[in-house]
Amino acid sequence: MRTTDQAKPKMSAAATVAKLLGLVGPLWPVMAVAVVLGVAGHVCATAITVLGGWGIMRALDGTLVLPALIGVMVVCAAARGILRYGEQASNHFIAFKLLALIRDRLFGALRRLAPARLECREKGDLIALITQDVELLEVFFAHTISPVLIAVLFGAGCITLIGAQHPLLAAVALASYLAIGVILPLVTGRFVRSAASGLRGQAGELGTCVLDTLRGMDELHQYGAVSERMATIDELDRAMGANERRVKRMTGVSSGLMGAAIVMCDALMLAVSAGLLTRGAIAPESAVIAQLILMGSFGPFVSLAQLGTGLSATLAAGARVVALLDEKPQVEDVVDGESVTCRELAAEHVGFSYGDDRVLSDVNMAVRPGEMLGIHGKSGCGKSTLLRLLMRFWDVDEGRVAYDGVDVRRVQTSALRSGVSFVEQQTMLFHDSIRNNVALGKPDATDEEIELACRRASVHEFIAGLPKGYDTTVGELGETLSGGERQRLGLARAFLHESNVLLLDEPTSNLDSLNEGAIIRALESVRSERAVVIVSHRPSALRAADAVLEMESGRVS
Repeated sequence: MRTTDQAKPKMSAAATVAKLLGLVGPLWPVMAVAVVLGVAGHVCATAITVLGGWGIMRALDGTLVLPALIGVMVVCAAARGILRYGEQASNHFIAFKLLALIRDRLFGALRRLAPARLECREKGDLIALITQDVELLEVFFAHTISPVLIAVLFGAGCITLIGAQHPLLAAVALASYLAIGVILPLVTGRFVRSAASGLRGQAGELGTCVLDTLRGMDELHQYGAVSERMATIDELDRAMGANERRVKRMTGVSSGLMGAAIVMCDALMLAVSAGLLTRGAIAPESAVIAQLILMGSFGPFVSLAQLGTGLSATLAAGARVVALLDEKPQVEDVVDGESVTCRELAAEHVGFSYGDDRVLSDVNMAVRPGEMLGIHGKSGCGKSTLLRLLMRFWDVDEGRVAYDGVDVRRVQTSALRSGVSFVEQQTMLFHDSIRNNVALGKPDATDEEIELACRRASVHEFIAGLPKGYDTTVGELGETLSGGERQRLGLARAFLHESNVLLLDEPTSNLDSLNEGAIIRALESVRSERAVVIVSHRPSALRAADAVLEMESGRVS
C-alpha cells in the first residue's frame, strides 16, 4: 500500500542538531581552528577590560608603568581584530562548503526519491526547501557550532581564574554564564520555535502559490480570476507577515531580557564580592579582578543568547532539509539484480492502492515484440497508474510485473531504464535546443538519427520550418511550443531511445485527427522492433492495436 504523502514524526531539536553536526565531517579541523581563534580573540577582549582595572589599582598605589600598560592593551586590541577575522573566515569557509555539499546531497536524494515521491510534493515548497531553507543553515554552521564551543572553553577559563580568587565567586560566574548562555536561549526558543517552524511552512506554501500563478496566468486572465488569485497570494503573504512579526517581537523581548539578566548577574557578583570582602575572605584586588573578568566575558554568551530565536528558524529549516535527506525512496534501485533485455512484458494479478484508495485489482496483461496492446478506459480508471507500475515507479501490492519472465523487482534498474521507454501525457522539455531535448533519449545520437526519430514522430517538418531548425531553443517547460508539438517531441525522444518496450500514455491527446493518424502510422512502423503498450481514452488512437483491454474501476476485461 502506498500513500500520496508520507507522514513523518516531527524531528526534535536535539535530533536535528545531531544530524546537522554529522554533516560537518572532514571540516572539523577547520572548525577547531575557528574555535581556537575565537577563544583567543575573547581572551584579548576581556584582557583589555581587566588590564584597565588593574592599571587603575596600580595607579592608586603609585606602581603603574603607563607606557607598558598602553602597549599591551594596544596589542590586545589589534590581536582581537585579527583573531576575529580569522574566526569568521574559518566559519564561513565551513558554512559555504557545507551548503554546497548539502545541495549536492539534496539533489542526490531527489534523484533517489524520483519519480514516485516527487509526484506527491508541492513544487513551490520543494524550491523553498532547496533555496531558502538551505541558506538558513549558514546561520547554524557559521554562527552556532563554533560560538557554542568557544563559549564553553572560554567560560571554563574565566571560571577557573575567578575561582582562584574565591570558590563562591566561581559559582556566581558559572550561574551567570548558564543563565545568559543556556537558560535564556532555551526559554525564548521554546516560545518562538513553533512560530518559526510555521513560518518555514508558510514560505513554502506561498512559493507554491506564486509558482502556480505564474504558470497559469493565461488561464487566470481568460476566466477573469486574476484578482481572486492575487487575493489568495495577499492572504498568504499577510499570514506569513503576521507570523514573522511575532517572531521579531519575541526576538526583541529576548534581547531585553538578556540585557536585564547581564545587569543582574553583574550586580550579584558585586554583592557577593562585597560580602566576602567585608568578612575578609578576599582582598580588594581579588574582588575587582573577579568583577572585571565577569563584566568583560559575557560576549560569547550574549552570542548564544541571541541564537535563541534565530536558531529556532534555522533548526526548523534544518529539520526539513534533514527529513528530505533521510527520506527513503518508495522504490529502491536494483544494482545486483538480473540484466534482461526487456523484450517481453507481463502483468500478473496486479493489485495496487494509494493509501486506502484501491486503484488496481487483479490486472493481467502480456505483450511481446511485434505486438501492440491497447488499454482503453475513462480518465481515473487506473490506466496511467498501471504504466507507472510497469516502469516500477512504485512496487505492486499484489501479483507481479515481469520482463522476460523475471520479476521487475529483481531486474537491474539500469537494464529496465535502458530497455523500456515511457512517454507520459505531459512531456517535459528543458530550456535548451530542440536537438538537445530530443537527444535526451540517446545522448550520443547523430544528427541523422535525431532527424529520423523526429520524422517518425511527424515533427520534422515543423522543426525544419523554424528559423534555427533543430537549434531552436524551447522556453522553460517548452512554453514556446503547443501541447501537440511537445507531445510529438516526447515521442521522437522515445523513438530515439531504441528500447525494446514502448509505453505510451495518451500519446495523441493533444493532437488533431491528421497528426494522430501520422503518429499511429509511426507506431506501426516501429512495432516490428518493439513491444508497444498504448493507453488512451480515445478509441481512434487504438485502431492499430492487436488487442484492446477495457479498463474500468481498476479492472481489465
